[in-house]
Amino acid sequence: MVQVTTPQIQTSDRRVFETLQTAIREFMNDRKWTNYSYKYEERIECSILINVSERPSTSQFKASIQIQSRRPIFNTSYNSVMLNYIDKQFEFEYEEYEPLDFDPTTYTSNLTSVLAFYAYFIIGLDFDSYSLYGGTPFFEKAQTIINNAQNAPVKGWKAFESRKNRYWLIENVLNQRYSGIRECLYKYHRLGLDLMYDNKEKGRAPITEGLKLLQQAHREKPGLFFLSVFFLAKRDELVSIYKEGSPMDKPEVVKILSELDPSNSSKYRKIQEVK
Repeated sequence: MVQVTTPQIQTSDRRVFETLQTAIREFMNDRKWTNYSYKYEERIECSILINVSERPSTSQFKASIQIQSRRPIFNTSYNSVMLNYIDKQFEFEYEEYEPLDFDPTTYTSNLTSVLAFYAYFIIGLDFDSYSLYGGTPFFEKAQTIINNAQNAPVKGWKAFESRKNRYWLIENVLNQRYSGIRECLYKYHRLGLDLMYDNKEKGRAPITEGLKLLQQAHREKPGLFFLSVFFLAKRDELVSIYKEGSPMDKPEVVKILSELDPSNSSKYRKIQEVK
């Protein structure tokens, strides 16, 4: 699903935003991002919401882009949120009806570079959740987009601009020092959630192991951007997972979660509330 909204733009001509929305939907859905043949039940559900806040000229736009992706959980109708992130550094140029071109070897357009970056990032997360480090080829493609954009005249691509942007998302994921992040993605989903339909306690154990790996990465480098993005997607799910867990395990889990996501420690304390 792709949606372009313009609540702050006062204009009677909405056509350019409609054609932009259609062009982005076709770019994301029609392009072959991977050679892997997804089964129907394996499809990645993804939604993109672009909120245009300014239009400095007829072809220039300032916006935010919210990316959400979800992964189906084995033998259930439940979809687990993998990514739910709002990127506020999104400026681009677009001429109505122009084709959206993307060349993986060079930077040609901020619009298509941002879209392609998140496409590969989403696929990387998905593959990591099914096999250990399975997303590496796609994260590396996202890294190439980062490298190609280092001379781009817009924000979001460079290390020195912020500690919370696209550069650091991919840096955190591919940095060997924090490899536990990606091992957690595998344990959490493939060894955890995918097994909970059969045995909830058996599924919780690998999720707890994954959280301890995140704890190690956090202690190696406090303030990792990827961890804040991870918990944006997972904090409500984690409360649900552990609220029905063993009373003996809850204090340790709450302690770990509160260390990793301290601004939401009150939410995690609900895990220990007696029904």
